[in-house]
Amino acid sequence: QLQLVESGGGLVQVGGSLRLSCAASGVNLDDYVIGWLRQAPGKEREGVSCISSSGRATNYADSVLGRFAISRDNSKNTVYLQMNSLRPDDTALYYCAAQPRGGAFDALHSMTYCSAPAMAFWGKGTLVTVST
Repeated sequence: QLQLVESGGGLVQVGGSLRLSCAASGVNLDDYVIGWLRQAPGKEREGVSCISSSGRATNYADSVLGRFAISRDNSKNTVYLQMNSLRPDDTALYYCAAQPRGGAFDALHSMTYCSAPAMAFWGKGTLVTVST
């Protein structure tokens, strides 16, 4: 059974950077598409970025494009989200999530499939707070 554990969240000032990590256990990470999703207070959970099981394809929400970068190290069974130029509206609980390889995101690389309904496994989240 795949288990996902996020780390790296915290309090950062506007314009600062954080790197989130998602460590997987129980299975080989390259059997899964991995995504980062976030949920701000009073808002729906939204897809931030996904990376294909091979690591060759990525996609991002428009709101983070050019500021965030997703990467994976399958040898360490870990996926990262580098977040730069952070803004107050990036404040949220960030979740790592997974879907089995060969599914819709692997085929189409669309953010439509980097969304909560498309994910089968979830971590518990790590909180990111961006202060002014």
